[in-house]
Amino acid sequence: MFSGAGPKRPLPLVVAATAVAAALGLTGCSVDASTAEPESKSFAYAGRSLKLTTHEVATELVAADRKDIKVTRWFDHAAGSERLTWTLKGDTLDIDAGCSGIAFCDAKFKVEVPRGVAVIRDGRATDPPGATGPGERRLSTP
Repeated sequence: MFSGAGPKRPLPLVVAATAVAAALGLTGCSVDASTAEPESKSFAYAGRSLKLTTHEVATELVAADRKDIKVTRWFDHAAGSERLTWTLKGDTLDIDAGCSGIAFCDAKFKVEVPRGVAVIRDGRATDPPGATGPGERRLSTP
């Protein structure tokens, strides 16, 4: 009536599951961006508004007494291929950090913008902490 073998799993699925289990055992899943060495990059910027795209990576945004934009990144990974981006093209700052494949990574950013710069963060108007007044930095979204 019933075959004793049960359902068969495709070989690629078994191999992938075994690789994940092995990687978990080797790394102990101990990735933590807060313990990583920070890297910083500054961008000259004279604009009055900035579009910030974070790709859902934890990002602290603050208004500061500066004339440029400073980005600080913390990134830790134990497996997988790194995917690190921080570029400014026109009025758009694109930041991203992650990994692909069988991967274990953690990332966070801090973005410091000059006071007086209006910020659209991931499509939403945002008043960064440190702005001089609520609503002063807002732009309507397109």
